[in-house]
Amino acid sequence: MHALLTPLESMALDWILAHPEYHAALEDPDALSQDFAVEAGKTNPFLHLSMHLAIAEQVSVDHPRGIRAAHDACAARTDPHQAAHEIMECLGQVVWEAQRLGTPLDSDAYIDLIRRRIGTG
Repeated sequence: MHALLTPLESMALDWILAHPEYHAALEDPDALSQDFAVEAGKTNPFLHLSMHLAIAEQVSVDHPRGIRAAHDACAARTDPHQAAHEIMECLGQVVWEAQRLGTPLDSDAYIDLIRRRIGTG
């Protein structure tokens, strides 16, 4: 029996399909307990796909204001997936900074970082 996917599940499936390099980890029942250490050159597929979902949501509601235009400008030069990866680098940086400082995420700094990275601001 096939169940209908929710809109979020459908979006997640699209990103999973766009990342075949993660399929083995996503199918591994022990993957949740694995250590995906950056120092070991590993990317956490769960974090990566979660960031794709977060960015897709941010772009869909244009929050922070301007992220949709920045994404679309970058996607026009590359493609939507690469645009999401460019934004992901910025999201990772501002999340790390907020955690390090113990402060809320600075949306203005985030959108400024995105604009600088993709060359629109």
